[in-house]
Amino acid sequence: MVNKVEICGVNTSKLPVLSNEEKDKLFKRIHQGDDSARDEFINGNLRLVLSVIQRFNNRGEHVDDLFQVGCIGLIKAIDNFDTSHGVKFSTYAVPMIIGEIRRYLRDNNSIRVSRSLRDIAYKALQAKEKLTNKNSKEPTIGEIAKELEMEKEDVVFALDAIQDPISLFESVYHDGGDAIYVMDQVSDEKNTDENWLENIALNEAIRRLNDREKLILNMRFFQGRTQMEVADEIGISQAQVSRLEKTALMHMRKYI
Repeated sequence: MVNKVEICGVNTSKLPVLSNEEKDKLFKRIHQGDDSARDEFINGNLRLVLSVIQRFNNRGEHVDDLFQVGCIGLIKAIDNFDTSHGVKFSTYAVPMIIGEIRRYLRDNNSIRVSRSLRDIAYKALQAKEKLTNKNSKEPTIGEIAKELEMEKEDVVFALDAIQDPISLFESVYHDGGDAIYVMDQVSDEKNTDENWLENIALNEAIRRLNDREKLILNMRFFQGRTQMEVADEIGISQAQVSRLEKTALMHMRKYI
């Protein structure tokens, strides 16, 4: 996606860049109803759309689709931009483009959320923004629910429903090249059956590990502890736990 030159039939390497002076002149013509100036302004800001969609290149969405949705956000920004506020157009347009893409991703998520639930969530977000502006601080869920005259549980459920899912294999920390993933920080209190080892004939492999490796694997896979919990108990860093765990598993594969 990052290296793709042609998007939706547009050669992105040849997109024009407008100066601030050119933008001001075009906006004057746009406000006078000049459609050709509007088209020229859109074309001159497609690089802005291109820069925004780079943030979403790990979502698995086709770049052409994201680019088209981003263009819708750009057009909305142009139609609603007020030059009298003295704000740069890009400062106003980028959040509009990002918002349009996020709405698209939410509405096309493989995890389907009902329209009524999305409506509640969007109203809650609007109420949150309103209360934040009014009180100069972020409101609590209770305050948002009161503003909407709804139950707190309904607001929480709706807001949770529109959150983007996260992969268990998403990296959350790097230390000397060893990545720590979301799955490394998730404890498992359910799958703690100690008989799994006999079932896959790994007794001999575990017996060959040193005492620290055995302890870490026991706490991680038998007791369902997170790497952070293991690190706190045995007095080393989470990155060290991650390295020792991977080394122990590598040794077991080698023995097997």
